[in-house]
Amino acid sequence: MNVTQIKKALFKQAVIFQTGGFRPTEEVGESWIGNVLWGKEGETVPSNFDPIFTMCLHNLPFVPKELSSYRLITIYMDFDVFNHMIEDDLSPFFKITCYKELDGLKKINKQSEKIKAFPLSPSFIHNDTPAWEDSDSIGEIENEILRLEADEDIEYYEDIVENIYPTHKLGGYPSFIQGGTSPGVSYPFVFQISSDEKALFNIVDSGSFYFFFNQEKQDWFVHCDFY
Repeated sequence: MNVTQIKKALFKQAVIFQTGGFRPTEEVGESWIGNVLWGKEGETVPSNFDPIFTMCLHNLPFVPKELSSYRLITIYMDFDVFNHMIEDDLSPFFKITCYKELDGLKKINKQSEKIKAFPLSPSFIHNDTPAWEDSDSIGEIENEILRLEADEDIEYYEDIVENIYPTHKLGGYPSFIQGGTSPGVSYPFVFQISSDEKALFNIVDSGSFYFFFNQEKQDWFVHCDFY
């Protein structure tokens, strides 16, 4: 494989989200940090869980196949999670609800008490790549990169990587900071929520939460790392 072929095999599609910068409509279709806008009648959330994210999927330019049957995801978080960061799976501290239909949802507009609410603007990317420390996630492509580094004096970050996106992201690769973890092939990575200066949301020290989803079991695995 040459560099062009490696890029074609390595790059993944994703959607990244920019915080604020436009006037929100608060209609179905907007994604938010610090606000859960929509829910179903009669749904209950424990009082210690804070609304942190609304992700509308139905109008995005890309959605991972594991989430393709859903149109909206809402996320609440128990901030006690920050007292349990040494645990590998943090999913008990999150309430993640996936909706297959928008019909029947009502506007609930539950704003976080700890995060400043902002709408999120999605942008499609086609060239997401992992950090080299996580290159074991790319299988045989890693061997091809190592061969080119030895034979043709290329460098991964200079000649192959076009960008790494450590931000709110749907799809692509998890943008690990300290080297990655994996709950196994049955739990593929689907999205991440990252520290957000504008929303006053800091995950320990500029970290991220990474969400992995087992579609068959309808089960989540959540990991966190930070500087």
